[in-house]
Amino acid sequence: MNNQITKLLRDRAEDIWNKILNHPFVTELFTGSLPLDKFRFYVIQDYNYLVTLTKCHALIASKFEDPVIMRKVLELALADVTTELENYNKLLNTLGLSINEVIKSRPSPTNTAYMNFLLTTCTLGSPYEGLVAILPCYWTYLEIAKHHANKLERNPVKAYRDWASVYLTPEYVGIVDELRAVIDKAGDYLMRDFDKLLSIFRQASIYEYLFWDMAYRQEQWVL
Repeated sequence: MNNQITKLLRDRAEDIWNKILNHPFVTELFTGSLPLDKFRFYVIQDYNYLVTLTKCHALIASKFEDPVIMRKVLELALADVTTELENYNKLLNTLGLSINEVIKSRPSPTNTAYMNFLLTTCTLGSPYEGLVAILPCYWTYLEIAKHHANKLERNPVKAYRDWASVYLTPEYVGIVDELRAVIDKAGDYLMRDFDKLLSIFRQASIYEYLFWDMAYRQEQWVL
């Protein structure tokens, strides 16, 4: 089991991840049949989520005593900002959105719950609990892109192709590999708290599924 804790976590969440890979939003996005208004709603929500994710990196990094790991976590945050957020900045004009409009948009109930889950875990939990909480976000996007990559060539919507292609780049693959490596390096130490980490990992994975579902339904507050 040494150095395989992320694989163990992934294996124990297979039921959730299969649902993520086959969610209608995901499949329609990669085939190009997803209505543009659903994708536009998703981008607004995800942009706000990614800002919170960056804050989570800072919270996690501040808890590590080892400056090498602290730097690595901050480097991962910077890498994500220069891949995902930069990709969204380019997409905004295509979708007729401005950064101010996106930032001022109210996060949906599901998005709010997910962000609060991450912030609470990263604030009150150990640094490794924080890393495990953010791992499904990074990793599922890579798995989604790989799983549906063959559909992109026939995808007629350039915005969708551009968005999806980011998650197949060496840079993004490197982010996921580095994040897993930081966790796996402490695998033996973390195994004693495996049940707790698995609970966090599965909950974050469930939120990933709910996030796609929220976007597909264009979830709104009732009041």
